[in-house]
Amino acid sequence: MSRRLERRPAFAVTVTVVFFAWLYLPIVAVVLFSFNSVKSLATFQGFSTRWYVDFFHDSSLITSLTASLGIAAVAAAGSLILGTMLALGLERIRSRSGRAIGAVTLLPLVTPEIVTGVAALLFFTGLGMKLSLVTVTLAEITFSIAYVTVIVRGRLASMSPEVEEAARDLGCTPWQAVRQVILPTLVPALLGSGLLVFALVFDDFVLAFFTTGVDPQPLPVRIYSSIRFGVSPAINAVGTLMLAFSALLIVLALLVPRLFHRKTSTLDLIAGGERP
Repeated sequence: MSRRLERRPAFAVTVTVVFFAWLYLPIVAVVLFSFNSVKSLATFQGFSTRWYVDFFHDSSLITSLTASLGIAAVAAAGSLILGTMLALGLERIRSRSGRAIGAVTLLPLVTPEIVTGVAALLFFTGLGMKLSLVTVTLAEITFSIAYVTVIVRGRLASMSPEVEEAARDLGCTPWQAVRQVILPTLVPALLGSGLLVFALVFDDFVLAFFTTGVDPQPLPVRIYSSIRFGVSPAINAVGTLMLAFSALLIVLALLVPRLFHRKTSTLDLIAGGERP
């Protein structure tokens, strides 16, 4: 029995290593061959940045990159506004209907994205809307509201309700209490959720594929269209840049709330030390 217990961790470590190797080795290959000096996806013959230069001189890819950045920025701003309003409303509803609405809000997080994409496509075509960057943006905003709502509600749950009540007792109107007391406290959650939504929307493919028009296309859809006619090392360069940019945004989304929390804790300690 003791020998079996000793073997289990080794087996678990082996499975974990194989899993991560299977998951990340293709990504490592994409990054490596994006610096290949020759147009080959099988042999690596030396480092070069020629494919990155080709990407920045490709007008269609630059147009798609600009479209993706615009979609991600608008989706992040729209989902922040609507998601924050929804979180504030749900936090004040303590009845069964509020809990039911909160559960419905979480459905986009567990629903397969292809189902959401098909539903958005049927919705827009049913309304007679022409597929374009507008439909992509609307679909991304609808899908991203849930992320903002969950993050902001988590921050609201950690706040004491006496803070808003004290502001109301001091003469603030409900809107002034929200604008001057609650929203400044939510800044870390808003920044983190905004960066997270921007990263998710920027490299989203499934929803963009079902709701985009002919031209201009978001960058992930443009990459997929290019791969269908043959994989070019320039596509590897685009994928590497998207990977690095998305990873940077996710790291910032994780670090920004922590930095704000540390700053707030430091200020509280200083203020507490200065009190008589």
